Amino acid sequence: MEYRQLGRSGFKVPVLTLGTGTFAGRGEFFGAWGSTDVAEATRLIDICLEHGLTMFDSADGYSAGGAEEVLGAAVKGRRDKVLISTKATFPMGDGPNDVGSSRYHLTRAVDASLKRLGTDYIDLFQLHAFDAVTPIEEVLSTLDDLVRAGKILYTGISNFSGWQVMKSLGLAEKYGFPRYVANQTYYSLIGRDYEWELMPLGLDQGIGAVVWSPLGWGRLTGKLRRGVPVPAESRLHKTADMGPPVEDEYLYRVVDALDEVAKETGKTIPQIALNWVLQRPTVSTVIIGARNEQQLRDNLGAVGWNLTKEQIAKLDAASETTPVYPYWHQRGTFQSRNPKPV
Repeated sequence: MEYRQLGRSGFKVPVLTLGTGTFAGRGEFFGAWGSTDVAEATRLIDICLEHGLTMFDSADGYSAGGAEEVLGAAVKGRRDKVLISTKATFPMGDGPNDVGSSRYHLTRAVDASLKRLGTDYIDLFQLHAFDAVTPIEEVLSTLDDLVRAGKILYTGISNFSGWQVMKSLGLAEKYGFPRYVANQTYYSLIGRDYEWELMPLGLDQGIGAVVWSPLGWGRLTGKLRRGVPVPAESRLHKTADMGPPVEDEYLYRVVDALDEVAKETGKTIPQIALNWVLQRPTVSTVIIGARNEQQLRDNLGAVGWNLTKEQIAKLDAASETTPVYPYWHQRGTFQSRNPKPV
């Protein structure tokens, strides 16, 4: 397993991370993802560690804390062998202070996550979303206190826009607070918006991408094809409207290109889609999900080899879209001064 620096930090992470959104399966939404119990999670983590995958990502909002509980139980007795990342910001109750990134909520959210995970520190703690109601100075000073207390080691963000990241970094530098080193972001062959602004920002500011849903919300498994109904077991029946939108013809065009590369490489479509993401600029680690051992082993096969430049170009061409303004303008009339990230 290859390890990479997490952004501009001294922290190294494996290029694949196991996501725990399938753990516990509480509620209709997460129940559609999976319902992995402690015994199953323990087996999946055993396989991960055998392959050098040591990082596991969760969030307090996954199954209302259930995913963290299952993860904590599954890594009990081997905390020193794993890296844990988790997130907070989303609602965890009905009270007015049970949501957001206020000092009140973050302090309690971290303590609750530590208890569920059965640990006294979190390797990477990320804000699950931007909180425009809470002053950024309050957010950063709270994270600084949590770092100084040894409860979290590194900080990151998720689902932020570019200006929100930059304003946070500017205030962190001004006041000497910890800088974000990770951006947990959506990025896939059928979701390349990350390249327009957040990728150049990551290159410039030293923020590593922790990629979520690299298979495009489960659409790049090879099961979705022209003229074929969505498989009965697919979680898309219940979750498609909650994830990133994708036009059918665009999806099929990308799948056609993946089919061609699959024939050339002898790899599966998910392995190719994951390998493509792994070769992109700023990417530190890619979060894979697995409802069973077979899916996990297939995803682990995405490392240890690389697509050729020609194969990458084929996939790039099939998945290319026109950026929104001002990025189409920058890449068109002023491309010499605004080159694509490499």
